[in-house]
Amino acid sequence: MVREQIEARGLTDERVLSVMRQVPRHLFVDEALQMQAYGDHPVPIGLGQTLSQPYIVALMTSLLVVRPRMRILEIGTGSGYQAAILAAMGAEVFTVERIKQLYMTARSRLLQMKYFNVRVKLDDGTMGWPDQGPFDRIIVTAGGPEVPAPLLEQLTDPGIMLIPVGATRRDQRLLRIFKKEGRIHQEDHGSVAFVDLVGSHGW
Repeated sequence: MVREQIEARGLTDERVLSVMRQVPRHLFVDEALQMQAYGDHPVPIGLGQTLSQPYIVALMTSLLVVRPRMRILEIGTGSGYQAAILAAMGAEVFTVERIKQLYMTARSRLLQMKYFNVRVKLDDGTMGWPDQGPFDRIIVTAGGPEVPAPLLEQLTDPGIMLIPVGATRRDQRLLRIFKKEGRIHQEDHGSVAFVDLVGSHGW
């Protein structure tokens, strides 16, 4: 997976490649789908949600520029895989999921796998996690029509946020947003297709 899907596309961040080799991706999907877990595609996790393809997870993790002990807010826990990747890099992860069944499964899975530096919350992710902020990094794993204002407010200065944004569903641009000295700057990292960001500041 790492060699053929990630390194072959030019991603050379060794810290990211290392954790992608270490974290057992197949344990984050249903047993019936474990044979598909390492394929070059998203994997369904139920309730209309997916586990992103390996390359997208690696790309987003690399663009976040994660350092040990950083406080990272993830919006859209899903299976818990992205949170585990960030935790394996030494970050303190706060992840928010709006679907109760996914929240319960991911929380249980992360505890069983001893990712004790991950905290999971059931809530509207577009509101962030204000009583735990601010956060050094924010990663949003669902696509919305705009960047939610509460998330920008909870980002440290300086800080980095990654979020898919687009005017239509399933057709977004992956934006890397920098906050520095009170100013916001963004980079476009290409076309992506994520599940909907649902909530007060989403669809």
